[in-house]
Parts: sequence; structure tokens; C-alpha cells
Amino acid sequence: MTPPTDDELAPVSVRVGAVVPPEDPEDWTRPLTWVAAIGMLAAPAVALAWYALAAPHDGTRLAVGTWAVAAALVVGAAAAGATQIGRLRAFTGTLGAALLGAVLVVAAGAVTAGERQLGSASPTVAHSLAAALAGLAGALPAAVAAGLTARSWPRPGRGAVAAGLGILATAAVLPRLF
Repeated sequence: MTPPTDDELAPVSVRVGAVVPPEDPEDWTRPLTWVAAIGMLAAPAVALAWYALAAPHDGTRLAVGTWAVAAALVVGAAAAGATQIGRLRAFTGTLGAALLGAVLVVAAGAVTAGERQLGSASPTVAHSLAAALAGLAGALPAAVAAGLTARSWPRPGRGAVAAGLGILATAAVLPRLF
């Protein structure tokens, strides 16, 4: 058995000459990183602001704040997905941002719930859950739109189309939850 040569020890991508340096995932100097981060955290920030300034007192009626949180969830997810280049990355980026935002919205509702109730949820939890479910329902068509337009449209256009479709789906689902 002969010892391997230097060429055989190098990875295949180096041998073919297609070496691409990896991007630093924590490079916060790039504007698209900030757009994605703000998109993921927009809905939880809106929810926390709403609950801190004027928390809902009735968990059985649809409130304007619920609409705002659900819309922020969809628009933020569409903005995060629009930062991606490939079709699959745009699709999964939109859904991933929506899932993270939805979990954080429900957590914000649970943390800011003033009282613990047996048999029914507190109003902040009820509105958080409804906004998260409606936002996720809107994020699915937004993710499909983001994936379909990823390589052919400019970022602002595909983000706007994805957000628009997501808002329409959210508007169809949210009233049915109350």
C-alpha cells in the first residue's frame, strides 16, 4: 500500500478548485442579518408593547392588538425569508422565522398574564395563541410565495408579495378563532 499523496489528503472541493470560504453566521455588520433578526422578533415586540401599554381584558373578543401581532408575525417572517437567495432557503427561512416568532408571542402572553386561571386562559394568553395560529396560517402561503419568487424577483418585491399573501390568509383565519 502506498502512502497517500498531498493531493489525496485535500478535500474534493479543494482539488477541483471550487473553494468558497464559509460566511460567518454571527456577522452582524451585514444589513440583511439585521433585517432577518428584526423580522423574527417583530411580532413578539409588538405583543410585549401591547400587553405593557394596554393589555386586553377580555379573551373572548377579537382586539385590534391581535390583528397587529398576527400581521407583524407574517410581515416579519416574509422579510426574513426575503433575505435568502435560494428557493428552499427562502421557503424554510420564512417558515422558521414564523415559528420562532409564534413561540415567542405565546411566551410573551404567558409571561405577561397577570393572573392564573383554572378552566380558561388569561386574555393575554388567548390573544397570543390566536395571533400565533393566524400568523402561522398566513406564513404558509407567504413561504410558498417566497420560495417561488426567490431567484426571479428582487428582495423587496418578493417580500411584499409574500407578506401580502400571508396577510390575506391571516385575515381569513383570525376572525374564525374568536
